[in-house]
Amino acid sequence: MAAYDLEEQEQLDELKTWWKLHGNLVTNILLAIALVAAGWQGWNWWQRQQSAQASVVFSGLQSAAAQRDAKRVRELAGELIDKYSITDYAGMGALLAARTQVDAGDARNARLQLTWAAENAKDMGMRDLARLRLATLMLDEKAYDDALKQLSAEPGAAFAPRFAELRGDVHAAQGKSAEAKAAYESALANYEAMTKDDAARQRGGYREILQVKRDSLGAAK
Repeated sequence: MAAYDLEEQEQLDELKTWWKLHGNLVTNILLAIALVAAGWQGWNWWQRQQSAQASVVFSGLQSAAAQRDAKRVRELAGELIDKYSITDYAGMGALLAARTQVDAGDARNARLQLTWAAENAKDMGMRDLARLRLATLMLDEKAYDDALKQLSAEPGAAFAPRFAELRGDVHAAQGKSAEAKAAYESALANYEAMTKDDAARQRGGYREILQVKRDSLGAAK
């Protein structure tokens, strides 16, 4: 029994010695882990709060858009961008605001909204859509070089046919038939390469539209 007590005491002494050497390090590591966990939980809570608050603002924006209140739409879109830019609602709000501004004849503010969404929207698909709509607006304004710049970056597969088609439209407007035909052919190739699910999202007869645009250029050179 005495031998057992002596062995136990030796182990206890070793533990005390080890703790003196490493106790502060262990404590600091555990404290750091606890702080990281608390910070992560806090960040997630803050994101949820931001998203919930942004959804309320976006709902108001939708109502204003339905009422064609362009001024109110612009104000609420600005609030989403200023306060809730980390949420998807900011990009959605910018896209909806841009459409409302276009309908109201305010191309300048529509450009600003689309430019922000193209550069900052959280979702990459939303960025592609913003770039596509911005390029369309630029085409309407005959800002051909600016439109082509928006279409120069590689989009996601779901947007590839549309980007190529719009490049074709820009080149056609410039009178560059050969470049336009090549772009339409690229759009057709991208369309054929899409998955069935992606292709189903395209409007009916889209392939035929691309073919008509391409064929209308004849033997372009």
